[in-house]
Amino acid sequence: MRKLAIALLFPAAAALAEPAAAPNGISLPAGYKDWKMIGVSSRIEQNNLRAILGNDIAVKAAREGKTHPWPDGAILVKLSWKKGTHELFPSAEVPGDFTQADFMVKDAAKYASTGGWGYARWLGMEQKPYGVNADFAQECMGCHSGAKAADYVFTHPAKLP
Repeated sequence: MRKLAIALLFPAAAALAEPAAAPNGISLPAGYKDWKMIGVSSRIEQNNLRAILGNDIAVKAAREGKTHPWPDGAILVKLSWKKGTHELFPSAEVPGDFTQADFMVKDAAKYASTGGWGYARWLGMEQKPYGVNADFAQECMGCHSGAKAADYVFTHPAKLP
């Protein structure tokens, strides 16, 4: 009730509130928007652009080629936008509306039932947690099981000079 009162009295403070945790208890990692880039991708059937960022552990592993398996403590985030068109350069695809932030948290023991990865997703600019209960992670595994040989990760770390 107190949070509701604060939100009603101070709407700006409510906007700054941390998003709720995913149904499996994973919290949105602080500072993830400042993590370094690991790769990029696009899903044609979803008409989106994606930037894949990682925490320091994930970036170090990606840069050193130590991703089979990824080390415990690595966190990957895939930020997704609908494809947009640049108003001054119509043939250029640019990020449009933000759709979601998908996280993979590596802890081989804790997430053994899902290939050693904990999954979480927050939708839209309001960062609404995805899923009704912790079983949503099985939906993630439905796709990621196809990448078992790559430690359940589809991302190809981008090569840098």
